[in-house]
Amino acid sequence: MGRYVARRLLLTIPVLIGASFLIFAMVYALPGDPIRALAGDRPLPASVQAALTAEFNLDDPLLVQYAKYVGGLLQGDFGTDFRGRPVLDTISQRLPVTVTLTAVAIFFEILIGITAGVLAGLRRGSFFDNLVLVSTTLVVSIPVLVLGFVSQYVLGVRLGWFPVAGITQGLYSYLLPGFILAATSLAYVTRLTRTSLADSLRADYVRTARAKGLAPRTVVVRHTLRNSLIPVVTFIGADIGGLLGGAIITEAVFNIPGLGRAVFDAVSQQEGAVVVGIITLMVFFFIFFNLVVDVLYAVLDPRIRYE
Repeated sequence: MGRYVARRLLLTIPVLIGASFLIFAMVYALPGDPIRALAGDRPLPASVQAALTAEFNLDDPLLVQYAKYVGGLLQGDFGTDFRGRPVLDTISQRLPVTVTLTAVAIFFEILIGITAGVLAGLRRGSFFDNLVLVSTTLVVSIPVLVLGFVSQYVLGVRLGWFPVAGITQGLYSYLLPGFILAATSLAYVTRLTRTSLADSLRADYVRTARAKGLAPRTVVVRHTLRNSLIPVVTFIGADIGGLLGGAIITEAVFNIPGLGRAVFDAVSQQEGAVVVGIITLMVFFFIFFNLVVDVLYAVLDPRIRYE
């Protein structure tokens, strides 16, 4: 297991380099002059513009810019934005907000998704099962942007149940955006749990457990649910990284000052160092949680071992 984890960690290096270079190249290809855009409508002296262009290496070719960026990254320097603020400060300030939002989303995903999936899988063909299938299909078919604006207007503006923007009310401010962020994944978790549980209930080892006279609850909890959760854990683990990246839309709709909002603002301002730094960090999180999922396989199913 130790060698497997070490090998996977070594494989993250080329993945991070490739992902950061692609993001860097896409930001580099954006039209316009970020220095001129920084000044807005005000005229910018040619000397100031030339000095800023030289300071941020904007006249260098793409590969030279990227090599200088990676050189600083290896020394723990994520660069600075065009206002002179270190990117690492932006990440350290925004990361706790996005982590909290993602944690709330995962909580809803696990609590509601798995519970509804288990109940639907145990009662296939019932009214509740059909309700779950219809509602999850509806949620998946609605874009997150539309779902966010509708819930914000109905539950926030009209009914006044939740704050419509910001995080001024603490954890309560994260409930509605966290649920919206988790909505699509929650639907998939529900359907995946339902299907996996229904398939496991038809397995030979479940029939054997029932033939031994075990209580139905014991059969479901100790024999069926544990094996059924393997694909669900796989999806949730991979989805954590996806939620961190998908928070861009949700944070923009609900005006939440997290990493997603920072990326949204940085793209519009062509802040390449900010975009590359945050996206690279999200890629690392995605790889890390996938590794955690692989290790959990052996915990959920003792038959799985890694050489």
